[in-house]
Amino acid sequence: MVESVPLGAYLVVAAALFAIGLYGALARRHAIAILMGVELMLNAVNVNLVAFWRYLSPANMSGQVFATFIIALAAAEAAIGLALFIAIYRSRDTVSVEEVNLMKW
Repeated sequence: MVESVPLGAYLVVAAALFAIGLYGALARRHAIAILMGVELMLNAVNVNLVAFWRYLSPANMSGQVFATFIIALAAAEAAIGLALFIAIYRSRDTVSVEEVNLMKW
């Protein structure tokens, strides 16, 4: 019989993904890179949800349902974020977060 991967391994991978995403969201100046960091953090949450679902209550589908909702939320967030970045680029000719100040015209 094949041994399953322990829960701790999934949690380590999810923590690494979240840390990489947090670094990408906080250390970058480009708006698209910040959005990619947020997407990585949402994927780390999905890994945690599915891992805990698998090890705690595999008969219940709640972990997969929540992960599906987060995937839909991430897709909507990416679409809205990219639309905002395109609108800012058209008006300011930059997507650098430090150069864009929406309060000044």
